[in-house]
Formats: sequence, structure tokens, C-alpha cells
Amino acid sequence: MKHMEHLKIALEILRKEKLYAKFSKCEFLLKEVHFLGHVVNSEGIEVDPAKIKFFMNWERPKTPTEVKRFLGLAGYYRRFVQDFSKLIVPLTKLIRINEKFVWTDKCEESFQELKKRFVSAPVLVLPDEKGEFIIYSDASYRGLGCILMQHGMVIEYVSRQLKPHEQKYPMHDLELATIVFALKI
Repeated sequence: MKHMEHLKIALEILRKEKLYAKFSKCEFLLKEVHFLGHVVNSEGIEVDPAKIKFFMNWERPKTPTEVKRFLGLAGYYRRFVQDFSKLIVPLTKLIRINEKFVWTDKCEESFQELKKRFVSAPVLVLPDEKGEFIIYSDASYRGLGCILMQHGMVIEYVSRQLKPHEQKYPMHDLELATIVFALKI
């Protein structure tokens, strides 16, 4: 069993380095682990159901600070949401310093769509060092996006908005920038 081999190696390294763990605080051979707002199991990584419930109960932000809080938590889970950076555009406009805070229909749509996507967030698989990786990438004059996949399963969604100077790039440079962006991730 591969898990047992990894456990043995980890414990040997701890012993060699004279590091000790309190046995009563250790758990071994768990089927599922809740860690930093994620649930890790044999199927992959998913958003902790408690966080999903938290998202669903989030009331509409009324100030730029409340929008920042929402985007902060949403950003932590961005890897689970396809087209994340495209979805948050109306909300990020609300937190600009020189912009007046006006909640529009587009802001409401974006807010509700993000909440919906977190509820239906996929289980992301853990990468397998033996398998081939596939990257689907796309660029537009608004942003870069890609999907990292393996064995037909999603490992991570990644996207970002273009920086002001990048908006002047020709499309073939943006497509190349997306590939570089994906490989860095």
C-alpha cells in the first residue's frame, strides 16, 4: 500500500532528525481529512461543506469592505471555479478607490453565480506523477484562463484578468502568455 510506504518514510525522517510528535494528537489511515477549508479523500480535493453553507448564507455586500471580504474568501477557492476572474469583474469594480459603490444587476448576477458555483464545485483530483497532463488554455482581451487536467479529470481551474499593458498585446502573444501562465501554475 503506497500510503503505508509514505508514512514509513515520513516517520523515519522524523526519527532521524530527532523530531517527535505526540501520539495522542496523531491520526493514521483516515479515509478523509478536513484541512484548511478543504476535504481531502481518495477521490481528490473538494470545498469543505461547512464553507459551502457559509457561502450560501452570505448576504449581499453593502460596502466595498464587505465586497473585499467576500472576494477574499472566494479567491481562496478560485481553483474550483471555472472562469473565476471573468465572474468577479463587476465585483472588483466596486472596490476601486475612485469608483462610487453602486450595486448593479451585473453585480448581483456575479454574486449569485459565484455562490452557485461554489455549491456545485467539482471534486478536483490530485495530480498523478505517472500520468500525462493536459492544459486547455484560452485568451481574450479581458483575461487569461486555463484548465489543468489529467486522466480526463480536472486538477485545477486558473484564470486572471489582463494587466493594463497586456491589453495592448496582439492575440498570438496573449495565447502564448496563457500557456506560460499555465505552466507557472
